[in-house]
Amino acid sequence: MLRVMTWNIRTGGRDRDGTDRRDRIVSVVTAQRPDVLALQELRGLDRTLGGLAERTGLVPYLARSCFGQPVAVLVRPPLWVLSSGRVRRPFHHAAAVVRVATGAGPLTVFSTHLNPWSGGRRRMEAGWLSAAVRRAGGELALLAGDLNTLEPAVDHTARLAGLAAAYRRRHLRRDGRTVDTRAVARLLDGGLVDLWPRAGGDGPGGLTVPTGHGGAEFAGMRLDYLLATPPLADRLVAVRVIRDAEADTASDHYPVLAELDLTPA
Repeated sequence: MLRVMTWNIRTGGRDRDGTDRRDRIVSVVTAQRPDVLALQELRGLDRTLGGLAERTGLVPYLARSCFGQPVAVLVRPPLWVLSSGRVRRPFHHAAAVVRVATGAGPLTVFSTHLNPWSGGRRRMEAGWLSAAVRRAGGELALLAGDLNTLEPAVDHTARLAGLAAAYRRRHLRRDGRTVDTRAVARLLDGGLVDLWPRAGGDGPGGLTVPTGHGGAEFAGMRLDYLLATPPLADRLVAVRVIRDAEADTASDHYPVLAELDLTPA
């Protein structure tokens, strides 16, 4: 069984007021023991991510950002890394890609964090990712990360009504009324499968923000996703949002963990 997890750890695990959450982050990762971990918001960890990764028994593969914050894919030995790199497009943040060997063939994992401000830019970034998965993902590919986008086919009116206008605008199209779900819709239209509903998940269990640590810009939302190619989705065993006491104060996002019927090569 292969365990994959995605998590936005908020500004590299440190807050502006000096609060250091990195010990809590390490505790959560150590408890869940993912084989592959997609991390987002790694500000300030460009040179020190290796230290945090070493504490969790993982090896990091970082993608730096020109505009926003780095992202990474971390891999647990003895998984064999076949290749690593980044999707070379002008993302607001970045997109890292790592390919590992499994008994069923190469597994390609993308870690990304879409534009937080503009739905149009998110849709564009989703198009770049969809093309990258088609071009280089192979049969078994997983797109993981904070997509900053509400899921399609769900009525979000009530939850958005409770947000301050500045935060509500992030999730609306230019008409100021229509909920903008285009980024996730574009990825699904490109053939990827959303693993949360695939596993039978519904209701509040799938919400990834906010946590007890904070998140005034959120209102009970699912913004963090694991999207898979159909052959990989067929190997899904379970998905869950990690909502324990440590995760509740380690970031403003909860991590999402999936178990896949795969073994290292």
